[in-house]
Amino acid sequence: MYDQNELLFPNYVIAYLRNDRGNQWQELVDSVIRLQETDPETLAFSLMMIRLNRCLSCETDSYRAMRGCKVCSHQALRRYNGSEDELMLRYQKALEDVREHLDGLPENQPTKKRVVPARAA
Repeated sequence: MYDQNELLFPNYVIAYLRNDRGNQWQELVDSVIRLQETDPETLAFSLMMIRLNRCLSCETDSYRAMRGCKVCSHQALRRYNGSEDELMLRYQKALEDVREHLDGLPENQPTKKRVVPARAA
């Protein structure tokens, strides 16, 4: 019954969404599906869809979850009342948020080298 449930928007669904909107959307999907799952642009697409689908409020026993992420995503895109330009702005905002988060991670911070003075033996 729950064999197709994920907790958050899964990467494999991106390709299935290609024809749900217009040309800009198709170009975005085409560019994102060529990237690694860990690429900031792919992460931004997933974040945008998590926000649009309201994944954080989805319960595993809800009707939405039982139908699966692919169906939920198609439905969310069909129900989205904004223009395609507004959808692209949502993606750009998600991309900014992902980059800001990644820039704040410790491994992306410049390391301060500690200078140890030389001592005579």
